[in-house]
Amino acid sequence: MNKRILVGTLVAVFAVAAFSEICASAEETAWPLACRLASYGKYEEAAWKHLPSIGVHYLFLPVPAADQVDAIMKRLKDSGLTALVVRGNTDLSKESCIDELSAQLATCEKMGVKYMFLSPKRNGAEKEVVIERLRKAGDIAKQHGVTITLETHPDLGTNGDVHVETMKAINHPNVRVNFDTGNITFYNKSADAVAELKKTIDYVGTVEVKDHNTEFESWTFPALGKGKVNFPGIFQVLKEHHYTGPVTIEFEGVKGVDLTEEQTKQAIADSVAYLKSIAAFK
Repeated sequence: MNKRILVGTLVAVFAVAAFSEICASAEETAWPLACRLASYGKYEEAAWKHLPSIGVHYLFLPVPAADQVDAIMKRLKDSGLTALVVRGNTDLSKESCIDELSAQLATCEKMGVKYMFLSPKRNGAEKEVVIERLRKAGDIAKQHGVTITLETHPDLGTNGDVHVETMKAINHPNVRVNFDTGNITFYNKSADAVAELKKTIDYVGTVEVKDHNTEFESWTFPALGKGKVNFPGIFQVLKEHHYTGPVTIEFEGVKGVDLTEEQTKQAIADSVAYLKSIAAFK
């Protein structure tokens, strides 16, 4: 083969490969964006029409009761929304928690939901007992094709170090971390969400983006981009570690400030607009 032709062929091959890598990289950094239904507070009913109107197609909602599953699935379909994450609910200090979680995980499978958020409070139970129960829940979750993600708060997920300690103790691929960007500075003095995410990233299954004024125990969670959380830094870490899971907006507002329905919807719309200005979503 003529050297010039060979070189030209190799250049073309490398160009195609490079373009394919760029496209793959772009796809990897487009995260599914959901909003927590509870972010609308007493105006939850408005969320069903409002979210699709601002370009959000995924929802984070409480796990429905067994007799409500079909109705919720129909409403999701009619609203053009997909349930991306559901919030499980149980008391880990009680033996009944395994049966309760088992039923909720079965609901997840029926709904086609791959992630179940859980607030992992010990409620006075021995840590080893709760860890073992969460490991058993992980076995059940695996059977249903679901990943349980544990919230960022005391006492099993207070910060990055505690999250990692809990993950290593449970040691189950179907029990991961729900990293909450606002809770890090709410529950920890002089903390940094980006630094804590770096510690935890290998165990992160879901991410909740919530802004905060970064003051310890200050209930100041404004619309995204209005507080002090370093969201560009957060998404850079997610991108570098090839995170592809859900990103969920959580808006909790400011203590003592009562918003109207329109103000609530605007805060969520502003949050969506801010996120889309710094990262890619689907």
